[in-house]
Amino acid sequence: MVSGRQQQKGDHMDGASAPGRLEGRVAVVTGSTSGIGEGIAHAFAHEGASVVIHGRNRDSGRRVIEDIVRREVPRERLSFFGADLADEAQCRALVRHAVERFGGLDVLVNNAADYTRGDIETTTVELWDLHMALNLRAPFILTQEAVRVMRERGGGSIVNIGSVNAYVGGSNLTSYSVSKGGLMTFTKNVAQQVNRDGIRVNQVNVGWTLTQGEDRVRQEEDGPGWLERAVASRPFGRMLLPRDVALAVLYFASDDSALVTGSVLEVEQYPIGC
Repeated sequence: MVSGRQQQKGDHMDGASAPGRLEGRVAVVTGSTSGIGEGIAHAFAHEGASVVIHGRNRDSGRRVIEDIVRREVPRERLSFFGADLADEAQCRALVRHAVERFGGLDVLVNNAADYTRGDIETTTVELWDLHMALNLRAPFILTQEAVRVMRERGGGSIVNIGSVNAYVGGSNLTSYSVSKGGLMTFTKNVAQQVNRDGIRVNQVNVGWTLTQGEDRVRQEEDGPGWLERAVASRPFGRMLLPRDVALAVLYFASDDSALVTGSVLEVEQYPIGC
């Protein structure tokens, strides 16, 4: 089996016009039926990858696929797989779907997460357990399954989507912030373990990003006009958008970062201190 990486090198050696940065590769993007994950799926598809769209709502998955197809991406390079990532078997089935549908796996993006609010007093044990299951345990299972496939293909890239809250913490994001801190430790540990297999593991820690979900939560918490107030506080005069995050993830997924592993990139408008 020839990996997407080998295919891309061959294209360049033949003198053909330069393909997209992920031409011939297979990617799984969890939580890609909305928000940041949807932005990543769009970017990957337009850079030539075959992409497995993941979510829990089939209609949302179909909408994302149709939107990508309208932007002149062949439908046969897109697939939807519904899975509850709190379930181990469904996590493993997601990776197997990529192999069965597209012949392998070159890029895994662990993006899906729950960010239900709760401070130290209001966070229930059930919420804590949910965050650890979806935000930390699921990436562990998916990565474990992906490593086996990527090793056979001669390498690959795993990109974990974290949060700047891992450093600064949110007063109402206690267990979420802890789960993202754990994900960062996981990233650095696994990167060290699999680098000899040509597998790179990196993390993008995301700052305040405007998504439909964020807008819905802020409307409930801060009321109308929250976006105008937020934009006024941003040093670059706008909020981060899913595409901003997608471009950072694309760097780690592609050969642009061929010798980069175990790294954490903050996509945020303010310096982050530990």
